Amino acid sequence: MTEKIIRFGVSIEPDLLNKFDKMIKKEGYSNRSEAIRDIIRKNLIIEKGKDPNAKSIGTLTMIYDHHTGNLTNRLLDLQHDHHNEILSTTHIHVDHHNCLEVLVLKGKTGNIQKLADNIKALKGIKHGELVIIKSSL
Repeated sequence: MTEKIIRFGVSIEPDLLNKFDKMIKKEGYSNRSEAIRDIIRKNLIIEKGKDPNAKSIGTLTMIYDHHTGNLTNRLLDLQHDHHNEILSTTHIHVDHHNCLEVLVLKGKTGNIQKLADNIKALKGIKHGELVIIKSSL
């Protein structure tokens, strides 16, 4: 079954439209409509992700120096404390000092955000980025 498509007009400055066309061409969109649909979807996901009680899925990707203090043990303790939210972990040894780790998460948005914030605040975490979406779009 195909959804009904509604057409609508958009007024936009020529310079902004030119920049938009260059961006969507670079990203591989075949037309403006699909690019606009993706922008709308993304913004709806972001808005729904603000509800701390919404069911969400996501990933936390981090780079850290495993030689920093007691970081490895602190990470493991946090992960064990949140075993209900963590579906999977992937750990990659980047070099002698640095590790890349990805946590696949599921649960209430607020719980996932709190876990990510706690991990990113640990000494030795060089970079952490949480990507979270509502589990039902």
